[in-house]
Order: sequence, then structure tokens, then C-alpha cells
Amino acid sequence: MQIICNGQRRELEEDTSLAMMLGILNLDPNTVVAEVNKKIIERDQYEDLRLRDGDRVELIRFVGGG
Repeated sequence: MQIICNGQRRELEEDTSLAMMLGILNLDPNTVVAEVNKKIIERDQYEDLRLRDGDRVELIRFVGGG
């Protein structure tokens, strides 16, 4: 299936969860806010939310600094 993630097309296996996609991208779920189809997803739903063909995902990473 294909999704759009931060403006780029990505090919994923069917039944991929949001958490699985973050793992594929080597992103720590604790440092990411995810929006799927213009809806912010609560972190405790990342495992349960299955992405679908054509979904639009926006990921915002938090980076510490000083």
C-alpha cells in the first residue's frame, strides 16, 4: 500500500500499524507527534492504529537542546 508521510510517498506492507511505521523510520514514538488524515493520534493508539492505502501522515519530532 502507499501512504504519504510528510509529503513523500512511502510503500508499506498491508496491515502496518503507526507504531510499526515509526520503527521502520527509526523514530522513537516518545519523541514524535503523529497526525493521520488531519487527526492527531494519541500515543497510546500508535500500536492499534492500522494505516490504510492513501492515508496522509504527518510526523513532528521533538528535539531537546539548549
